[in-house]
Amino acid sequence: MKKFASLPHKQNRSTLIALALLTTWLGQGEGLTGTPLRAQAQQSQPFCQSPPQAIAQKNALRQQGFAGDRGALQQYQNSILRDAQALQQCRAQSWLKTQAIWLRLYECDLQPGVLESVLDRIVSRGYNQVYIEVFYTGQVLLPPAENRTVWPSVVRNPAFARRDLLAEAIQKSQARGLKAYAWMFSLNYGYSYGNRADRAHALARNGFGKTSLNVVDTTNPDIDFSKGEVDKVFVDPYNLQARQDYASMLQSVLQRRPDGVLFDYIRYPKQTGASSVVSKLPDLWIFSGAAQQTLIARGTNAKGQAVIQKYLSQGTVTAADLAAIDRNFPEEKEPEWQGREVPTPPPGKPLPPAAVRLPRLRQDLWLLSVAHAYQGVVDFLNSVASQVKQQGASAGAVFFPDGNRRIGQGFDSRMQPWDRFAPTLEWHPMSYGVCGGTTCIVEQAQKVLSQAPAGTRVSPVIAGAWSVPAYNRPTLEAQMYAIRQAAPQVNAISHFDFSWQEPRLANARRACRPNLIEAAAAQPLGIGR
Repeated sequence: MKKFASLPHKQNRSTLIALALLTTWLGQGEGLTGTPLRAQAQQSQPFCQSPPQAIAQKNALRQQGFAGDRGALQQYQNSILRDAQALQQCRAQSWLKTQAIWLRLYECDLQPGVLESVLDRIVSRGYNQVYIEVFYTGQVLLPPAENRTVWPSVVRNPAFARRDLLAEAIQKSQARGLKAYAWMFSLNYGYSYGNRADRAHALARNGFGKTSLNVVDTTNPDIDFSKGEVDKVFVDPYNLQARQDYASMLQSVLQRRPDGVLFDYIRYPKQTGASSVVSKLPDLWIFSGAAQQTLIARGTNAKGQAVIQKYLSQGTVTAADLAAIDRNFPEEKEPEWQGREVPTPPPGKPLPPAAVRLPRLRQDLWLLSVAHAYQGVVDFLNSVASQVKQQGASAGAVFFPDGNRRIGQGFDSRMQPWDRFAPTLEWHPMSYGVCGGTTCIVEQAQKVLSQAPAGTRVSPVIAGAWSVPAYNRPTLEAQMYAIRQAAPQVNAISHFDFSWQEPRLANARRACRPNLIEAAAAQPLGIGR
């Protein structure tokens, strides 16, 4: 398992350079007979979808096979291989080389034929990648008997204690020609973590003394519990315990050999109203012990560290504070820290009075603090992505295109510096705009494309349903064609998510109603919205 350097005493050179740059920026199918029906139909279908007849025939083979018909089971297994080959050929000829879907699995998917029916449905839609939700809302998709993490397992049924749903999903996805990625929450560790007394010190904390556990008023009647607003518990990205906990869990996931890992919630909490804009020091989530210690250690002389410490403790620095610090360290000139460049008087000439230097000092302290908050997100992502790449898998980040925006004199509360993410990562911007058409969706994708360094793999994430407008959005086809027209270099797009497309099937699986699962899986694609 990767060991992290102790914080805050050592900073590697790349981190220091990144912080300096950031501070500067802030200042500025087939039939029963074996006939490949998919291949016949896909020549006229740009999204590589199976024809209804092929889907129905494959469903029948799967049902008969799991009911004990060995001949049907063999034909079903043969059809899986042939469909995988046909899908690969179709995608190679399409402008859209990667069409991916986001998928949450449930305990009931371990029942015979259920996971297979879900993955078959995904393949029939023409998807060749699936992003399996592995760590979310404070639980992890590891078998209970092998779960050594601090989080509980998604699977709770004792009958499935040794079944490895993640490993099975990866293996069965890959057998169908699907690349299988693990999709993981990152700085949002979930309520189960935040409620542990032995991890209280690891939570992100703002200057008002609040964590994300208590920043949301759960007595407010307007809180939408269905959206998980009270289950978003964010940690301090500088906290060594939090990073070790995550690294251990990630290593367990990587042992299942996913093709890649996508990191979601690489940010701070999203807030509303006046709190949606970070405009003053206490708004920043940098007041837990590790974050404060690391920020103070960014001072490169004693005077710099003293000024930073005073700024954190008071929320500001006065002329009297600065004059006192000058007297305490008479041998030093200006307070210095990583990224700060300020002219110093020549030898023998005294410093200007504290009151004269104060406005510049306050501005520099504010920019340093904002850069420090951003850098924590970047450092955390770099650490976990490095762990993934060491295993030979792909790594990517999921983010909001407007999560890094400046708002007046402040910043979006999510403080998601995606434009500082490594270009060697896959970038997955969530283009979820709602504007009655495709314009805002395309604009969000274009914003990221315009700022991505050359060679960065940008794969927009869109939401909706096939064939009909849904969820206040145009059809998926319309959105993809619009992105294609505006940005022809894009050849990878993903869809959020399977449950949006197939709510009846998702609800049946969630409730573990086998009769409803089979009935929903047997419906033509798109039925059940």
